[in-house]
Amino acid sequence: MAAGSTYTPIATTTLTATAGIITFSSIPSIYTDLILIVQGKFDVAGDLRYRLNNDTSTNYSFTILYGTGSSNGSARSSSVSSGIGDSYGNIDTTLGNSVQILQFLNYSNTTTYKTSLVRSNNASGGVDALVNLWRSTSAINQIDLAKNSSMSGTWQIGSTVTLYGIAAA
Repeated sequence: MAAGSTYTPIATTTLTATAGIITFSSIPSIYTDLILIVQGKFDVAGDLRYRLNNDTSTNYSFTILYGTGSSNGSARSSSVSSGIGDSYGNIDTTLGNSVQILQFLNYSNTTTYKTSLVRSNNASGGVDALVNLWRSTSAINQIDLAKNSSMSGTWQIGSTVTLYGIAAA
């Protein structure tokens, strides 16, 4: 029996003008997981950050494992105001120099906190594996993407982000 499509495209944003925040809203709750693929460019290099459902409180925690080709390590933080999508594999000023893949597990479940797994790389910076926790039982219906923990900075023209749904197995 042939398998169906694994990733179902929900929405794609390709910037034709600069933007401060890229938002995906009205996310349907019919999938098991969500996948975001980010191929972006910032005005100045910085970390990719996200907020869920407009939650600006300190309900996020994360752990990072990273490698740069000459060093490696880990870091963690809790009670911060946004999830993180990269560190050494950050988005810089060259389009196509980095890719971030964020997977939001059980995003529509309303009885558990939400976990995201992230893989990121930057051709001149390094690679990251991250796990984030959003301490909320709300179903995810909006994702805002921006630069750094202040959620400020500017996405540049040509940046592309695609949101996919993963159907239940």
